[in-house]
Amino acid sequence: MMQSHFSGRETSRTGAAVLPACIALLSGLIGLNVATGGPGFCRRWMVGLMIAWFFPSAGVAEPLPDALQIPQAVAQTEEEMQPYAEIVRYSSAKIEMVPIRGGTFAMGSSDGEADRDEIEGPSHMTRVDPFWMAQTETTWDAFEVWMYDMDIRMRRTRKVEPDAVEIAAEEYQLTQPTKPYCDMTFGMGKRGYPAICMTQFSARVFCMWLSEKTGRYYRLPTEAEWEYACRAGTSTAYSFGDDPADLDDYAWHFENSDEAYQKVGKKEPNPWSLYDMHGNVAEWVLDQFKPEFYAVAEGAVADNPLAVPEVEYPRIVRGGSWDDDPEMLRSAARGLSSGDWKMQDPNFPKSIWYHTDALHVGFRIVRPLNEPTAEERAAKWDRFLPQYERKSDE
Repeated sequence: MMQSHFSGRETSRTGAAVLPACIALLSGLIGLNVATGGPGFCRRWMVGLMIAWFFPSAGVAEPLPDALQIPQAVAQTEEEMQPYAEIVRYSSAKIEMVPIRGGTFAMGSSDGEADRDEIEGPSHMTRVDPFWMAQTETTWDAFEVWMYDMDIRMRRTRKVEPDAVEIAAEEYQLTQPTKPYCDMTFGMGKRGYPAICMTQFSARVFCMWLSEKTGRYYRLPTEAEWEYACRAGTSTAYSFGDDPADLDDYAWHFENSDEAYQKVGKKEPNPWSLYDMHGNVAEWVLDQFKPEFYAVAEGAVADNPLAVPEVEYPRIVRGGSWDDDPEMLRSAARGLSSGDWKMQDPNFPKSIWYHTDALHVGFRIVRPLNEPTAEERAAKWDRFLPQYERKSDE
């Protein structure tokens, strides 16, 4: 018997087996074909830049540097929003971003929805502001640039001195995260595949690094933003309807995944051009699971809600995964993290960066149209407990 990733209920299916032993990870990455940012990028110099040294759960965040110039990424109003590709300078990685118009929707599942879990209710009206969302889950191509300082290595190889932006980004990069103690792909694939096994904290720090690196504010989506984007204007169990018989066209799940995650973007997208919102890997959102949080909004419209994390577990993942049954891939289904996701971690104390047993968990990023102030970020969007020391002596 094993625990379902989503509801905590037991199931007789064993699912994909975690490889019995971790492969020692080479500290040197050989033969990676990475490109530089090149002359097409503007170098920006900021006089008197103070590098941010803060934890998002306390204090006030420093303002972001000026943004690298991507014309399609510039918008003052919802009507001006366009798709664009975020470039990770001094690497070959890019992240395709899709505009999501703001709106109001019924969040959660109704009592009559098949295979509904009680934690999905009560259904309640929710409003979200406009934002861009990554078209796919974050891949190893982008995640490892941060994870292994690949951009810094390329910059140093080319003997390029860091500008103020690169220095600011290094605050969330050098010695972060600590080196993994095994191959975190578990042999399932790397280039073009979703990054997995990171803690929510790790995904958050990746977003902090990317924000400094690009000058545009990125974060994890709230649970409300995620469900709104997943539903894409629908009210059915899935974004394509109510019949799970159609799921194979849109999602990787236990029955069709060959017991492994798959390359992103290979199934049909939802109506808003987002891929793998159902299945492949479950995705971190900002929220902590609070049993009464949905009920607080009942009878009123919840305005950009966020259950700010105050404890380590449980926090929420959405969308279901390659290791889940169809009911766990419904738009309203909620997954809960637990300490069991670190059972194989040999460290004491356990790592703040890795969930070695969460082979089904990844994330995608969002960027709000209306960027919050440093004070708003510290008070809400970047706030969480417990605090962790990001930097190590490695």
